[in-house]
Amino acid sequence: MIYQDKIKETIEQIFKHTSCAISKCEFQEDSGMLWCMIETPDSSFMIGRDGETLRSLNHLIQKIVEKGTLQSNTNDNQPEQGRGPNIFIDINGYQKKRFENLKTIAHMMAERARYFKSNIEIDPMPAYERRIVHMFLENSKDIKTESEGYGPNRRIVIKYVGNII
Repeated sequence: MIYQDKIKETIEQIFKHTSCAISKCEFQEDSGMLWCMIETPDSSFMIGRDGETLRSLNHLIQKIVEKGTLQSNTNDNQPEQGRGPNIFIDINGYQKKRFENLKTIAHMMAERARYFKSNIEIDPMPAYERRIVHMFLENSKDIKTESEGYGPNRRIVIKYVGNII
């Protein structure tokens, strides 16, 4: 796929400029998201403190792919789609573990909202993490999720909307 080649090439260039080595780079599709799984001995440098560097890398790659998607669409006389595929760069499984943890938190908080039949707030988190929670709970018939707050204090509120007896 064109996206994958472009992503891999871009990541290799970034790693080359940071003097970090890539042991393995492969792609996997999961729940409508394209995962780029990277293995590297320099994971602490590329993940950064609390995943900050990895979030920046993900943002950079997403913008590069979006720009490439828009340019290739206008060159091919196709309608603009506005966004490329949902891409997540993962280094040594860090993102996958974080997403699994977010799903566990979302499940526990949804159960709490059901039990108490009330709204439950989750601690503030970045937009892409909130999106994971929204997507995980979107098919729940008795639960609704909304983001509230602004900037770094934006958080998800899980609302019980089932029948209150």
